[in-house]
Amino acid sequence: MRAMVWTGYGPPEVLKLQEVDKPVPQDNEVLIKVCAATVTAGDCEARRMEFPMFLSIPMRIYLGLRKPRKTIMLGQELAGEVEAVGSGVTRFKPGDRIFGTTGFRFGAYAEYCCLSEESGDGVLATMPANITCDEAAAVPTGGLEALHFLRQAAIKPGETVLINGAGGSIGTAGVQIARYYGAKVTAVDSAEKLAMLRELGAAHVVDYRTEDFTRSGKTWDVILDVVGSGSFSGLMRALAPGGRLLIANPRIRSMIRGKWTS
Repeated sequence: MRAMVWTGYGPPEVLKLQEVDKPVPQDNEVLIKVCAATVTAGDCEARRMEFPMFLSIPMRIYLGLRKPRKTIMLGQELAGEVEAVGSGVTRFKPGDRIFGTTGFRFGAYAEYCCLSEESGDGVLATMPANITCDEAAAVPTGGLEALHFLRQAAIKPGETVLINGAGGSIGTAGVQIARYYGAKVTAVDSAEKLAMLRELGAAHVVDYRTEDFTRSGKTWDVILDVVGSGSFSGLMRALAPGGRLLIANPRIRSMIRGKWTS
């Protein structure tokens, strides 16, 4: 089969289109014929081996010190059709349209990919009939991350939620999930994304280029900072009493301060 093989750490040119062996599913795995895969921020960080300081050494140990050894293909999100299943698989059958994540196993940049039907290496689910392969492949990582953080927030109906960096994969999912929980959502991003965010359900939108929400005098019950660009003191100032601050992409200083103020 054809695959984009990861030959080293660096720019996109380290990915080479090559022929590799087609995988064979283990007892608990499904063989997926991939119809779409995405390029996530995580894929790009791994390709360049550019991680925050606290992750850099563990990731090199996991993936390979000088070049990739743990896996030869990137790709964390995919959609496709089940071609074959292992003898122990019960949730899926050949012909099922599925989508999901590969986790740190990667491997979606290929014509075929094997994944466990359970959530050890990644997460798989049946694809809704009303969406395309491209649409389905773009959902899992951002959707799961947004769900993880907003579950931690324990949102109550009627509470106010601000999402900083709402126009990306995590943020757009977060707006919809927060609305599902009954929150009133304020979405912060660039001007060109604000109309889309209103369509997704944001009650209020803020153009970060023209307004600093941390100095507006307003407060929110929950703040999800997706981009990690806000100062810790500013974010704390914008929290209502008893509010919850979640930082999806924390800087070291924010992590330390959060530890001491939690």
